[in-house]
Amino acid sequence: MTGEGSPLISGLDHVQIEAPPGHEDEARHFYGGFLGLPELPKPDVLLPNGGVWFALPDGRHLHTGVVADFAPRTKGHPCLRCPDLDAVLKRAAEFGVEIQQDFQLAPLRRAFLHDPFGNRLEIVEERHER
Repeated sequence: MTGEGSPLISGLDHVQIEAPPGHEDEARHFYGGFLGLPELPKPDVLLPNGGVWFALPDGRHLHTGVVADFAPRTKGHPCLRCPDLDAVLKRAAEFGVEIQQDFQLAPLRRAFLHDPFGNRLEIVEERHER
């Protein structure tokens, strides 16, 4: 029970991104290889469900989860932070990942891309006023 004035929610623990059955190797290549996120072991009880868990540097997680009738999310998306958007753009070119910079919120630097399954992702450079 929370007291008056105490928040019910204390923060964000993880985000789950939907993906088609059998996506795990592609997820490891994209989220682990391209984005450099370390893979986390899933609890044994969840292994039969498929999917892959990754660690974010701030202690939160990014999970992929299997959806039988998968359809990519083209509007709703997680937004990941980076210290240097130019480094992300360079790495995207090296990995053949199409990425589009967006200047609508300048001087905020951000870009949009899609994972191998068509899900939209945003990456924002963290050197901006919050």
